[in-house]
Amino acid sequence: MKKNLIFLFLFTSIISWSQETTELKVYSFEEVEKLHKKTPKPIVVFIHADWCKYCHGMLKKTFTDEKVITLLNSSFYFIKLNGEEKKNITFLGKTFVYKPNGNFGTHELASELATKRKRMVYPTTTILDKEFAISLQLDGFVNKRKMASVLKRAKKL
Repeated sequence: MKKNLIFLFLFTSIISWSQETTELKVYSFEEVEKLHKKTPKPIVVFIHADWCKYCHGMLKKTFTDEKVITLLNSSFYFIKLNGEEKKNITFLGKTFVYKPNGNFGTHELASELATKRKRMVYPTTTILDKEFAISLQLDGFVNKRKMASVLKRAKKL
């Protein structure tokens, strides 16, 4: 009987331990502005759209990787921004709004952070340095290995 109880205890402990995952901390622009005053860190902004399959792929594969999560949580502020967000966002003293264009539209802040060579692509991962300047823009799908590599270099910004 004791052996069964010990086995059951160890088995459930192992299962619960193996299911523990680190959760990615996601902030809003307003939260980051406040936190940045106390603890300046580079900011990673993931600009996505609801209809974008590559965006969903990064959310499921890249941003669930333990190494990527650990790097983001320890050295960056991470923000997810829907490029078609309709609510106003105030950041760095400026209010950014949604700009409709026929049946579609783009949020001004997404456009500002994701436009590269006069073109905006979903997904785009933008890294802002500690002074809020764009230091890097990665457009398209970025796998977990490349993202971890980029974050290791970018945490020195």
